[in-house]
Order: sequence, then C-alpha cells, then structure tokens
Amino acid sequence: QVQLVESGGGLVQAGDSLRLSCAASGVTFSTYAMGWFRQAPGKEREFVAAISWSGRMIRYEDSVKGRFTISRNNAKDTVYLQMNSLKPEDTAVYSCAVGSSIWNMNYWGQGTQVTVSS
Repeated sequence: QVQLVESGGGLVQAGDSLRLSCAASGVTFSTYAMGWFRQAPGKEREFVAAISWSGRMIRYEDSVKGRFTISRNNAKDTVYLQMNSLKPEDTAVYSCAVGSSIWNMNYWGQGTQVTVSS
C-alpha cells in the first residue's frame, strides 16, 4: 500500500522560504517519478513540479520556475520542494505524487498547508 506523507508546510510572509518534504513507503521509490501539486481554496488541483526516478529530468509549472526547486533522495525515499520568494498566490495545500513518468502521476498524498501572507 502506497503511503505519501508530506511535511514542512506553515504560515510565512511574502518573500520567505519553505522546504516541503514527502516521505514515501509501500513503493520502490527509486524506480518512480515524483511530483508536487497544489490546490488553492475554490480551485482545481494544479501541477507544480516533477522529477524523474533518476533526477535527470525535471519540469516546473511556469509560475514557479526560478523560485521552486524539486529534488529527491532515493536513499531516504523522500522528495523535496524548496520554495523561495513565496507569494500570496502560492497559498494552497501542497501534495506530493508518485507516477510512471514526470508527465503521468497516479497517486497523491493528503497534503500540507502552505499559507503566504502579504
């Protein structure tokens, strides 16, 4: 049974940084792509970033390019999202996901709340 547990969310001010972590279990982590998604109140879930199993292929949603960095540690079965220069519009529940490629995610975690005040 796949389990994805996110942590690291919180309340910060605009311009601050946060680092989210997602610990995976029940899956051979090093063979799967991982991703981050977010869902703001009243909006649909949207893609944020994804990383291939090897870490060699990465993609970002346009609004976070240059501010967010996705990375992974296959020895720790953990994927990270470093978020810098946070903006109020980044406020959302952030969930990690696992999938067969950086274009195809199949399972999402429960998420962690990120709130950015202006």
